[in-house]
Amino acid sequence: MSDFDAIDSLLAAVGPEAELPSPQVRQELRERARLSKAQVARALGVSPSTVTGWEGGRDPVGETRTKYAYLLDGLAAKFAADTAQLTPPAAEPAVAQAPVAAGTPPASPAPKVAGEGDEVEVLAVPEACVLCGHPAGTRVAGFAQHLDPADCQATAAAPDKPAAPPVQSGTAPAGKPATTARTPRTPRPSERSQEPARRAFQEPSGPVDLIGQAVQGALAEHQGDVDAATAALLKRAIPDAMRLLDECRKGARYDVIAHPWIPDILRKQSAKGTDQIWEARPKWTRLHLPAGRHEVTALDINGAYLSALKTHLPLGQLEHSTGLAHDRRRAGVHLITPPPWEHEAVLPNPIGQRDEPGPLWVTEPTLRLLLRLSGPKYGLCEPPLVHESYTSGATENLLEKFRIALKDARDTAIAAGDTVTLEYVKAMYSKFVSTMGESNYNRELYRPDWMHIIRSQAFANLWLKALKAHDEGLMVVRAMGTDELHVIGDWRRVFPEGRGVSEVKVKDTYTATTDTDTDTDADTGAGMVVGEEHQ
Repeated sequence: MSDFDAIDSLLAAVGPEAELPSPQVRQELRERARLSKAQVARALGVSPSTVTGWEGGRDPVGETRTKYAYLLDGLAAKFAADTAQLTPPAAEPAVAQAPVAAGTPPASPAPKVAGEGDEVEVLAVPEACVLCGHPAGTRVAGFAQHLDPADCQATAAAPDKPAAPPVQSGTAPAGKPATTARTPRTPRPSERSQEPARRAFQEPSGPVDLIGQAVQGALAEHQGDVDAATAALLKRAIPDAMRLLDECRKGARYDVIAHPWIPDILRKQSAKGTDQIWEARPKWTRLHLPAGRHEVTALDINGAYLSALKTHLPLGQLEHSTGLAHDRRRAGVHLITPPPWEHEAVLPNPIGQRDEPGPLWVTEPTLRLLLRLSGPKYGLCEPPLVHESYTSGATENLLEKFRIALKDARDTAIAAGDTVTLEYVKAMYSKFVSTMGESNYNRELYRPDWMHIIRSQAFANLWLKALKAHDEGLMVVRAMGTDELHVIGDWRRVFPEGRGVSEVKVKDTYTATTDTDTDTDADTGAGMVVGEEHQ
């Protein structure tokens, strides 16, 4: 290649950027085509969060921009063509016809075959039918649907309608031409109401089926070897969790920013260090036990992180504020001076076991717990002093469909004794939480604020269970981490027993014996027990 050829190549590559419609139109085109962000992302070689950014106002550049514009132009042209086909032709002037011989009926129009003229594509992998939401093996005019209406499985029974009068065969009444009964044409997808089809894509069985399909595929690949299938599923738990999240977010009311700007307090101070957020992890043992023998039950809280997915999460980029009262419509992290805690003898401190006094950065669940305990209902402490905050508009239901899909799969696996699915689901939600911070294992979502908030919510949930036990007359002996609560007393009248996420199960039982009222070591529990018998 000569120098001039190289220059010509450069000049050919330089040109005006492809034009893109407004962000709102981009989203409308994708949703009208019933394409998920994951589908668009895979086609363009980007992540779903990048597509979210484009529909939120950011613009791609270079070759990716050209591809994205090509996709949007194609969708717009397709919908314009559908609209044109539905527009009735203009009325033509009447043309004089030759008189019809007496007794000769006029020619009948040829019956039209249902869907005639539509482009039918056979799908290698079935897709959800736009009518009933169940798998269909064909796509008509770009939309997955069943060719035979009888194959459609209606999501709800249609209301009874009066039967149409039967068509009479034979000679037409005098003065009216005889007509041939027409086969009703299957309406095109663009002619149908869009709302039922939208609901069909949001049936709760869909996300759960993703989990079931993954488990069945792994078992088939490893020829029924449970251990090998489980190991394979655990390795893919993170990308599978992100795919499930994307499916659960279809049609969601809120869009989120997956890679926002992060303040320094949420960044690790060193490669092996931590950031400045205090998660209020409990590590508490009762300092004083009455003399005598006590049967202690160590309770295990099921699915602690799974339950903690229901928490107030900030949607957008965190914004800094100072000197403002707490806004319950927002969530984030807050620099507070915690109030003194005067109930250490019977209940753990809501901010965890902290040695250094003074202000500290806490998450939304910790702040809300302190504000709740300082209110008139409990009156257990003074309100915390909030100095500054990084927050964004928030919702408690951002991950609710995702949580319910995992919970339903977990419940089904427990009922069926399916250990493969149970371990797979546990890995999905636990790794989802642990890798959304500064991790190389999940590049689709970078929200260290979410990670801290979800963890803190799990700790707050355990603290509230300790409070419930105390209020119901149980003696709280120990609270550790997210899921360990030791109590003395008839705990079954307070907590339901089982393996569900709203239930608890027995982790251990032991007998603690003290000769006299004894103080204990807060870290190890030493001194609490003169004799300890595990059962």
